Amino acid sequence: MDETQGIKIVDVRYAYGAKPALVDVSMALRPGRFTALLGPNGAGKSTLVSLLSALFVPQGGRISIFGLDLADDSLSTLAVMGIVFQQQTLDLDLSVRQNMAYFAALHGLAGHRVEQRIEACLTRMGLAARQKEKVRALNSGHRRRLEIARALLHEPRFMLLDEPTVGLDVPARADLVAHVHALCRDEGLTVLWATHLVDEVEAEDDLVVLHEGSVRAQGAVSDVLASCGASDVLGAFQCLTASASSEAAP
Repeated sequence: MDETQGIKIVDVRYAYGAKPALVDVSMALRPGRFTALLGPNGAGKSTLVSLLSALFVPQGGRISIFGLDLADDSLSTLAVMGIVFQQQTLDLDLSVRQNMAYFAALHGLAGHRVEQRIEACLTRMGLAARQKEKVRALNSGHRRRLEIARALLHEPRFMLLDEPTVGLDVPARADLVAHVHALCRDEGLTVLWATHLVDEVEAEDDLVVLHEGSVRAQGAVSDVLASCGASDVLGAFQCLTASASSEAAP
């Protein structure tokens, strides 16, 4: 694994029957950077997440994770990834700590080091004091925090999050966005954050705009704004996805 190579997606195609979902999608995610994958609902974001997480297989093109080809070595590539899907996957009847321990067991992790990691991840996400509570007692924002803590347990180098703030109120969304940006800065994680909300994109991020299954722009936020002659992300998003602009309002 060579982290300096980042994440490379080259000419990826996928269709549901006769309906194309992704059309020759290419992008490069710089290592250690927060990349926002911004697009309206139906743009193809979740399909791309499914391909990156090996739930789907590309019908064309290739994907490499830190120099490892996903098609050739999915186990090794998935081992360095932490994934938070749009639909929550926690067991509501287990406690916070039991959910973490179960995930550790699925990854074959055991021993004192796992106990340290559980404590560290829960502390990092502000959940250490609630680890004995059942998950169903947590609000939506704290459940999302738990899913991120769980995804960090095996010390991934690439975090993949698909609309992770769906269903959260504005303060909880802002809190979660800040937490993941801090993880990226503090721990050098490479992050791909899929969203349709422009207020989740920060000025120092990298940005990929996806619309109707195609990449419309990519690069540092400042470069994308300059390419559109826009003063902010909302303006650039409206320029690049005119028909979907109404979904971008924060």
